[in-house]
Amino acid sequence: MGRDTTGVARQSRLRFYLVLASLTTLGPFSLDMYLPGLPALASELRSTESTSQLTLTACLFGLALGQLVAGPISDITGRRLPLMVGIVTYTIASIFCAVAPSIYSLIGFRLLQGIAGGAAAVIATAVVRDRFTGRAAAQFFSLLLLVTLISPLLAPIFGGELLLVTSWRGVFLALAVIGVGLLLVATLGLPETLPRAQRRRGGLRNAVQTMGRLAADRAFLSYAVPAALGGGAIFTYLSGSSFVLERAFGASPQVYGLMFALNGVALGVSSQINRWLLGRVSTERLFVVGLVVLSAGGVALLIAVSLRLESLGSVVAPVMLIFASNGFIAPNSLALALSPHPDAAGTGSALLGSWRYALGGLAAPLVGIFGSNSALPLGLTMSILCLGAGLAYLGLRSRHIDAICAT
Repeated sequence: MGRDTTGVARQSRLRFYLVLASLTTLGPFSLDMYLPGLPALASELRSTESTSQLTLTACLFGLALGQLVAGPISDITGRRLPLMVGIVTYTIASIFCAVAPSIYSLIGFRLLQGIAGGAAAVIATAVVRDRFTGRAAAQFFSLLLLVTLISPLLAPIFGGELLLVTSWRGVFLALAVIGVGLLLVATLGLPETLPRAQRRRGGLRNAVQTMGRLAADRAFLSYAVPAALGGGAIFTYLSGSSFVLERAFGASPQVYGLMFALNGVALGVSSQINRWLLGRVSTERLFVVGLVVLSAGGVALLIAVSLRLESLGSVVAPVMLIFASNGFIAPNSLALALSPHPDAAGTGSALLGSWRYALGGLAAPLVGIFGSNSALPLGLTMSILCLGAGLAYLGLRSRHIDAICAT
């Protein structure tokens, strides 16, 4: 009897997906799992709200920096070596976070944790680009995004439940355990996907030049900048939502985790609708649809907070719309931006991911500085980022709008 090669290929693809999906959980779990305990963390370490939120900002900047470093390196050395170094460092940094004696040492350890987690995130993206191109890449990114977005859904819930039996320090120990598990998964399940013949030569100097070339590419920027602004809006919500929802609206850590889960559901559903539509609608058109939904969510949130309509529903509903829009924006921006640059998948992925995290890191402290007794600082910051994404796309692609609408 002949061998069922179709079944073997399907199993191989599923295994490949599960390994990459598990790696992408590092960033979301690092950011979100401890959020329900952030107010308690601030109290125990005798920190102000804005200073304690710097633990999130440090992780966001670390994720950005880690991608900028690991992406280009992986184009030169291959994917496996920087990935393994990143996961080991992540595990060690998580243990340091758990035993941090002060808020400032925790901020430093969170920066290291983010740098290490950023390596896993960018390499997972680059590996997809090693294997797929064009529409196939967008479809796989949508499938991968499902787990990426389920992670923020589950992480606060797990964090909230852990807080019933441990403190925020126990949450970081749980992250260390996750790091050990992912190291085993990556070691056994992810082969090298970048052959030596396809690796970039010229060292880091050449990588920096490639990064500069991409950053000056108008077409690349037209997808990367709006995606970064849309992602920044989500990270702004991550940074301030626990304080706003728990203090301004009186939600418990467990209720906060469940409300956060609604956003994850919206994101997961929209990403799979996007994946289904990719066989019928152009990638660029779906990206534009995502920007329209993102802008609509930003406008709705701006109206709600400006008119002081601070019932829980008036804030949660527009935020769900903002999360849902990223199910169209994130995977399509990756495919559209990286498709013309197959020789720089790691570097391009690094720029896309790092800008998103860096914007979130810049916006996060604003929410704490202006207070958490009102939803206005959070809503205003998110709205500016959402509307900025649409305006950035229009500005960068102004010469091509007619052609897009005609396709």
